[in-house]
Amino acid sequence: MREVLRKCAVCGGMKDKKELLRAARTGKSFFIDLSGKGGGRGAYICREGPCRETAKKRRALERSFKSPVPAEIYEKVVSV
Repeated sequence: MREVLRKCAVCGGMKDKKELLRAARTGKSFFIDLSGKGGGRGAYICREGPCRETAKKRRALERSFKSPVPAEIYEKVVSV
């Protein structure tokens, strides 16, 4: 079966979609998409390693979505 690769918004590494955590935006609402199949614009962050903690410092999701991201979303990224 074909491997689906996505790019981490923090480190820029190309990884299998299953190794990444997906944050998504629909309209003006943001959510963490644990299934990886939800609708909306998505951005990916590595599940392992320092990327989850570094995402808030570098405002990685704000760059990906080109809009402000609520602090609760960054907290969920770290805690998931």
